[in-house]
Amino acid sequence: MLLLLFLLTNCAFSKRKSQKYFDKALIDAPYDAIIIPGVPHDGVSWSPTMNIRISWANFLFKKGIANNIIFSGGAVYTKFSEAKIMAEYGKALGVPLSSIFLDTNAEHSTENVYYSYLIAKKQGFTRIALATDPFQAKSLQMMIKKHNLPIDILPILFDTLRTIDRPEPTIFPEIAIENSFVSITERESFFTRVKGTMGKQIIWFEEDLPNDRKVRKYRRKGRLITKGI
Repeated sequence: MLLLLFLLTNCAFSKRKSQKYFDKALIDAPYDAIIIPGVPHDGVSWSPTMNIRISWANFLFKKGIANNIIFSGGAVYTKFSEAKIMAEYGKALGVPLSSIFLDTNAEHSTENVYYSYLIAKKQGFTRIALATDPFQAKSLQMMIKKHNLPIDILPILFDTLRTIDRPEPTIFPEIAIENSFVSITERESFFTRVKGTMGKQIIWFEEDLPNDRKVRKYRRKGRLITKGI
């Protein structure tokens, strides 16, 4: 039990650390866009994890801390596109369609970050933040720092969420069904999925890599798109 508590404590931002990131965001706000990683949907109701991520995104948008939201995630474990489902909830909560962008390709958390970053760049967004729970935020911070991506961190403040009314709006999940869906568990082995979670299936654009060493590394591994191609 003590070991489990140690692991959980060290794999997530502390309450104080999360507050520190949020306070900095208030100074730097508004962000052009925040990235919200996806969560599987069962077609019936949102899970607690999806609830807190969408509620946090809605809070940041309504407070003017973020001008746009990028929902990210494909149909990975269920037939419902995670990005499309989250967008439906976002719209039902009052976020205008003009402020919602979708990445429907990501199947792993590291891909949520990079593919959403590509969407942000295409839209001309330069001030970007990842807004998710403290556990996922900390696990993805290493990937962001490793590749020197210009993405800030906005971990969820659970004390703040407890003060917010969070009713579950009615949506029509059928709009998010991917007809060609095949579960990732049938397409990839466990170890392949672990590699994906570690970002080892991402194909990078050369211009997004921080140095020549990484360019050579990803070129050698066949995971590089060179400029002009």
